[in-house]
Amino acid sequence: MVNGTSSPAQGAQRTVISVDAMGGDRGPAAVVAGLVDSARSDSDIAFLLHGDEAVLRPMIARHTELAGRCEIRHAARVVTMNDKPSQVMRNGEGTSMWSAIDAVKAGEAGAVVSCGNTGALMALSMIRLRKLPGVNRPAIACLWPSRNPGGFNVMLDVGADIKAEAEDFLQYATMGAAYARNGLNLKRPRVGLLNVGTEEHKGRAELKLAFDRMAAAEEAAGYEFVGFVEGGDIPSDRVDVIVTDGFTGNIALKTGEGTAKLIADLLKEAFGAGLLSKFAALLALNSLKRLQKRIDPRRVNGGVFLGLNGTVVKSHGSADATGVAAAIRLAAQLARSGFLDRLAARVASAGRAGQDAAVNGSGQQE
Repeated sequence: MVNGTSSPAQGAQRTVISVDAMGGDRGPAAVVAGLVDSARSDSDIAFLLHGDEAVLRPMIARHTELAGRCEIRHAARVVTMNDKPSQVMRNGEGTSMWSAIDAVKAGEAGAVVSCGNTGALMALSMIRLRKLPGVNRPAIACLWPSRNPGGFNVMLDVGADIKAEAEDFLQYATMGAAYARNGLNLKRPRVGLLNVGTEEHKGRAELKLAFDRMAAAEEAAGYEFVGFVEGGDIPSDRVDVIVTDGFTGNIALKTGEGTAKLIADLLKEAFGAGLLSKFAALLALNSLKRLQKRIDPRRVNGGVFLGLNGTVVKSHGSADATGVAAAIRLAAQLARSGFLDRLAARVASAGRAGQDAAVNGSGQQE
């Protein structure tokens, strides 16, 4: 396997995805089930599966869909959800997560997928893959259900780093727009900067500086800057990419997930309250199924680590087969699109434009 593709005997070129089988809450069974779903829906994908071979081999053998398409890389150790990132950075070699990332570093796979510890995954990805030239802080991007025709918006950062300066916001805008082009097929994504209001005088000093730099870089970065946006715009059709710091983004993400679960629970209670309610639920069954599919977080499972010299997709820790398959599907799409090379070029161009804006705005470089 070279450069993330494999060459089976039949001559077909397959996109290779490196998968950490051991890190999720549901264990390797859910991961293998996700591989099976992915293999059934995509004949041009192959897998490097990392974990305990004695556990994984019997699971793989039960599925003919994976025959000739899944190679197991034995890794005896596991990064748990309770492990501290600093400890994993020092002692993570030999774990399934480390092994999965190293396959991307070596060019054997086009992307890595893990359901494991988010902080540890980011820490290991940074030390093994390194940051792209010009990137100060990598970011985690997620897809958010929205009113846009494609059904989703991109938001970043949602938890890689709680801090962000003006230059970081510009880089997030550039990386988020690149992700939207390659992940959502948007030719010129609309980018907004999350703030407490849309007026230009509102917000912290770094947000005002970022506003100017993002506006100056929109041509070089290939996006349309719509200015400040508010929390209510996150699921709207006014914007395609929402830029914020990791502290704010993570709170917004967890709040959205909690609200969606609350609405689902309240609907279930309302339609189960009595005989008439149950009859109404039966009449509305098709509409409820469409709603459930629209807001099902498993369909967009997978936060992408942007700004690294390799594509890393973080699946939710509690993901089932459907969620794991969605993360693998996203990883394969990004690997096939040449996303990483395009992202590096955009970051460089936008960085130059942003620096020009900083010099012109202050008379000297900050």
